[in-house]
Formats: sequence, structure tokens, C-alpha cells
Amino acid sequence: MRARLFSIPLLVAALPVPVHAADGALLPPAVREMLEAAIANGNETDIATVAKIARQTNPASADEIQRMVNRWKDRTKATRDMVIREARFTELWTGRIEAGGFRSTGSTSEIGISALATATRNGILWTHKLTASADYRRANGVTSRERYFGSYEPRYQFDPRGFAYGLVQFERDTSIGYDERYTASAGVGYKLVVSRPIDLSADIGPSIRHAQYLIGPRETRLGVRGSMALAWRAMPTLTVKQTASGYAESDAHTINALTSMETKVSTRWSAALSYNVQYETESVLAVRDLDTLSRLTLTYDF
Repeated sequence: MRARLFSIPLLVAALPVPVHAADGALLPPAVREMLEAAIANGNETDIATVAKIARQTNPASADEIQRMVNRWKDRTKATRDMVIREARFTELWTGRIEAGGFRSTGSTSEIGISALATATRNGILWTHKLTASADYRRANGVTSRERYFGSYEPRYQFDPRGFAYGLVQFERDTSIGYDERYTASAGVGYKLVVSRPIDLSADIGPSIRHAQYLIGPRETRLGVRGSMALAWRAMPTLTVKQTASGYAESDAHTINALTSMETKVSTRWSAALSYNVQYETESVLAVRDLDTLSRLTLTYDF
């Protein structure tokens, strides 16, 4: 799915690099060749590192070094935009799969399965995200947890930080007491922090939820939905994430928060430890309103 995006650095490297008459006046040829080699490889981290060292050792050429980096960024963006415009909707999707589970026998027979899959397509202005998850636990013939979740969230970036979102989702959680619950929401959001180590965004909008409980009639409720997403890249191989969403209705409230710590094992494989908290003010079958779940999963990016 990423094949066409992988070709962008090669396409950019193949494009001619404009050279100005004053380009070689101050920048030594050896330094220029080193920076051009990094640009040809197309690795943004390597380019930033080489450019930083080049500026430190050749301060008089700092402006020209920055111009070379800026020209590479402009060519990369133009090539990426061209690939996106020419791609079909079924192309350029990326995603990940998380899976974990356990099985015990003997005095207690127990099985537990946890799985999560996401697929995302990033366009020039539009982003599409699909999510599906399942948590199942059964002990001694009795199902203690059965939760299924699916959602689709389109997002339109109307300026560098502001965006509009839509959301439709399905839930089934027999431990809390509903057989099925459908949600629709739309609203606006803002990227509060955008930096190399930290990304933080929040959104809010009206919502409507329709639920069929295991006991009792169906009901539909109007309310307000809000969510936030935080990602902190503490180390090159370690990322800490915090996501949370909440619904406020006339006589019911829902809060779902997920904290996770993810470490890279290889280029595509990661191990993740997560802790999920779900709070429902109306839990028909549950003894407590608060439900928690800890998971240790293996993640594969594709």
C-alpha cells in the first residue's frame, strides 16, 4: 500500500537541482557534495543532521545551505502532491495491526483475545481513518468480556492547524449492558501543539447515539462529543500516547481514555503496553460504572 509513497524520494532525487551562480562562492565543494548526497538519499533526519553540521562548520554559507534544504523540501512536497492527486482512493493506505492474548488450563480454563486494526489514508487536505477492535474473555464457560468496536473518521484540514471531522461508529459491549450502540458526530478541531517530539490536538462537536440494551428498549440521545490525542516521541524507539473521548448527554456521560507506551522492536514491529479506562454513568448490567483493561500487544505496521 505504501509502494507509491516509497517512490517519492527516488523521484525527487532524479529531478534536476538548480544551481545559482553564487551557490559555490562560499560553500566548499566537499561540503556541498556531502549535503547533495544526503538530499539524494531522501532521509529527512540525515539531511537535517548534515545541514546542521555544515552550518556549524561553514557559518558564512548558512543561507545557501538553507536554500538547498528548502529546495529539496519544495520538490519533495510537489512530488508527493502529484502522487496523491494521481492515486486512486484504494491506494496509499497505511495501517497497523495489534494483537495479544492468553490461554490457561487446569483448575481454571480461561481464554482471552485482544486485537486492534487501523487503516489511514493521508491526502493533501483529506484524511480517512478506519478502526476496528475486539476484546474477548471467557473463563470456565462464562463470557466475562465481549467488546467489539468499529469506526470511520474523515477529516478535512482547512488550514495548517484547524480541521473539521466526521465520525460514525459501532460498539457492542455486553459487560456494560448494551447489545449495540451507534454513534454519529461532526465538529471542528485544532492542533494545539505540532513539534518533532510532541503532537497534541483536540476536537469538539454535537453527537447522536442510538443504543439497544440487553435489558430494556432502544433509545436515542443527543449530546456533545469531545476528544483529544497526544503523542510524545520520548526517544527514537519509544513513543507515549494518550487518547481520550467523552460524551455529555442530558442524563448520561461516557469517558474513554487510553494510555499506551510503545517501543520499536524493528522497522515494522513494535511492542505496546496500554491501559484503557471506560466510564459509563449508566451501566445496565455492570456492578461498577468504571471499567479498566490492561493489554500487552505486539504491533505490525504495514
